[in-house]
Amino acid sequence: MAHPALTPGRGAVITGAASGIGLATATRLAAMGLKVVLADLPGAALDAAAESVAKVAKGGKADVRAVPTDVCRHDQVAKLREAAFAAFGDIAFVMNNAGIEATAGSYDDYAGWEKVLSVNLWGVINGVHEFAPALIAQQKPALIVNTGSKQGITTPPGNTAYNVSKAGVKVTTEALAHALRNEPGCRVTAHLMIPGFVFTGMTARGRTEKPADAWTPEQAVDFMMESLERGDFYILCPDGAVTREMDERRMEWAANDIIQNRPALSRWHPDYKDAFDAFMKAPRK
Repeated sequence: MAHPALTPGRGAVITGAASGIGLATATRLAAMGLKVVLADLPGAALDAAAESVAKVAKGGKADVRAVPTDVCRHDQVAKLREAAFAAFGDIAFVMNNAGIEATAGSYDDYAGWEKVLSVNLWGVINGVHEFAPALIAQQKPALIVNTGSKQGITTPPGNTAYNVSKAGVKVTTEALAHALRNEPGCRVTAHLMIPGFVFTGMTARGRTEKPADAWTPEQAVDFMMESLERGDFYILCPDGAVTREMDERRMEWAANDIIQNRPALSRWHPDYKDAFDAFMKAPRK
């Protein structure tokens, strides 16, 4: 069974849809009979993705649109919304998924900071501002899924700008869920997609073969669909190496840095290595 919003003939909009989880989501929804708008930067990858999705869409190319979009730009996301509603009239699903990686640290690569925040965080903010009011106005069941990251929760050292962007997505999506459930008559829900290790163009880092521990994008979408059917807000994906219990323990440790007044990021502090290892091995209370 699928989420009640995801019925054949309705529309879906996915950013970052030219590859990875975005493309796998577009393919899955098209196979379910939804009409799909793929948004990504213009180019051969977006065109090829649209061709691929059209092969599984119930109505073929008539049920698929490729809309070149730079999610950093609010005006382009507004045009994406206009194009989606003009094409299909009824939108059931919006996934603000576009994202990039960056290696910007705490006080270096200022341009990297600007770029990753503009895509990963402002891309989501732009998508929410444009689509949430439009979906509410339909007065039909609908979903907004924003793609976050475990790094936005445990914030490991070494990739500060990326962590900040994904922490911002978490906070934005939590606030959106609260706002939607307090909107009179609203039938729209928000959800935070938190992938594990998924083998995509962004995570490949030059590798051509999927590591054994990585999930495929299709596996991540399988998990997302099951979670949406249950009504989960936090779609916390495991992978071949990390179980949900491991994720929960890591997140619990991170929260306890504040509660116990430990040094910041104590999980990676040499004085706390043994304590963290013991914590991970101990049974949960």
